[in-house]
Amino acid sequence: MSVLLEEKRKDECINSIDNNLECLDHFTKDVVLGVDKTKLCSFAVALEGWRRGLELKWYTKDAEEFKDFIVFGVNPPGRLFSLSSNERTHYFFRTRGDKVSNLAVEICADKDETKNWLERAGVPVPFGRRFDETSSDEEIILSAEMIGFPLVLKPTNGSLGEGVITNIRSAEELAESLVYVRQQLGYSNVIMEQFIPGEEYRVYVVDGKVIAAYNRIPSHVIGDGRHTIDQLIELKNEERKVNPRLASCLIEKDQEVKTYIKRFGYSYDSVPSAGEEVFLLEKSNVSSGGDPVDYTDKMPEVIKDVAIKAVNAIPGLIHGGVDIIVNGDIGVVIELNPTAQIGGSLFPVEGQARDIPKAIIDYYFPETVDSEKTSFYFDLKKVLQPLYSRIALEVKVSPPPSGKVYAKRFVLQGEFPELKYHMWLRKRVFEHGLNGYAKTLANGSLEIIIAGTDKDVIGEFKSVFAEPQDRAVIDKVEEYEWDRAVKIGFDITAIQYKVNLEKVLKQKNKEIEKLSKQLTKSEKVEQKLEKQLQRMQRSRVWRMTLPLRTCATTIKRLIRPRKPV
Repeated sequence: MSVLLEEKRKDECINSIDNNLECLDHFTKDVVLGVDKTKLCSFAVALEGWRRGLELKWYTKDAEEFKDFIVFGVNPPGRLFSLSSNERTHYFFRTRGDKVSNLAVEICADKDETKNWLERAGVPVPFGRRFDETSSDEEIILSAEMIGFPLVLKPTNGSLGEGVITNIRSAEELAESLVYVRQQLGYSNVIMEQFIPGEEYRVYVVDGKVIAAYNRIPSHVIGDGRHTIDQLIELKNEERKVNPRLASCLIEKDQEVKTYIKRFGYSYDSVPSAGEEVFLLEKSNVSSGGDPVDYTDKMPEVIKDVAIKAVNAIPGLIHGGVDIIVNGDIGVVIELNPTAQIGGSLFPVEGQARDIPKAIIDYYFPETVDSEKTSFYFDLKKVLQPLYSRIALEVKVSPPPSGKVYAKRFVLQGEFPELKYHMWLRKRVFEHGLNGYAKTLANGSLEIIIAGTDKDVIGEFKSVFAEPQDRAVIDKVEEYEWDRAVKIGFDITAIQYKVNLEKVLKQKNKEIEKLSKQLTKSEKVEQKLEKQLQRMQRSRVWRMTLPLRTCATTIKRLIRPRKPV
């Protein structure tokens, strides 16, 4: 196939996905541009509160306010924030607020402990067994017969689906999986449990109510009779880049995928027939290439009740995600996540988007439920810059203008000196107390969006274009109503302006990025060493040798030569 036809197919796929992507009216792709991964979740909840008039602050992980808050991972800025009303302040780590207890977080961080609590509450869970670092691979393989194939192997403390191997059908496959999970990934403590056939769902519960549910379809491609699996993955990834949630979760062509498709007689060079569905992994995590399909209204009440019962089984777990395998009217809970990502419900590949941030803020700040909400939003990257550059431990976001938002779209045709006219226009917008942007379109026209809370000012702004400007000739002004969200400030997207600005910022961003990477690398190394130390201290060998080490320390002190007086 020619490169031209290949690009045409790619564009058609992207346009199709883009047009069919159903977003919340107030939380669209434009609002989250450049916000990805777990920052997307944090931003969604924080923005919902800020739009209601709550005071919003962002923090680094070193902030005093979060010293007793359990967080996992390195967590660069954009994950920790607080929201305050006149009556209360609440702190959040991504989607998890401070009403979720530390005990709940600790229980859910250990998959085996989670199962114990769920079993005691009568919640269906898979039968299985835990093995620590003292258990050999041979011992685990022998125990597999007691549980019965097919099996699932997963770390006791893994996240985002890392190290989870499902539908293991033989001792040979189990042996390979153990090498991968325990040796290559470094998860020595694992759980082996029965494989439950069925479809997997992520259900999000807030205060005893199911707010959203979506089917997590495992990573897959659909053949067309022309492209190899390798090429189909590339095309699928182009489609995923259009979706704000999936853009940071592209399908990886790694050893795990290669091994899985080999089971079914495929390789990366195989060419599936038209319409043939080829699954690349058994696990369905969105972070591993899975597709979220909204299922909230279709989910049977009996399954929703299982999810609610599972959350209620953990003390202090007020809200969070429940992963359930569903087979008919039977639901088996496989995991609970108090800090669950919610992007799959905000940007499903099919179905209706669900407003989880609204439910969270309604619960934490009931006094704001009926408050008027602005359609403005802020630039998260700019707000977090002081935290990334380490010149502050916290930043406060300026409140949005109060009152109903009015907006207009103007399209100017004519000739005007790009940079000079844009800068003059920005000045006039700010003088009128407005927000918006100016963008040079492909045909040379200038698109201008303005928004504010004074309807008269918005209505009269058109007269600004009649003001004489050096070398500017405006032939025509088209005026339209604008009902989309508008970012605070006034951005300029002009070719010359962009080039000049990028030259200035590029070097600064490189320097900041370099320093940030060095600090992140150091933090990762420190965290890894800390985990290794904790594992060693929890091991049976460490506990058994405690008397010997204590004795050795005492002897060293006794025989240490004294310094001359």
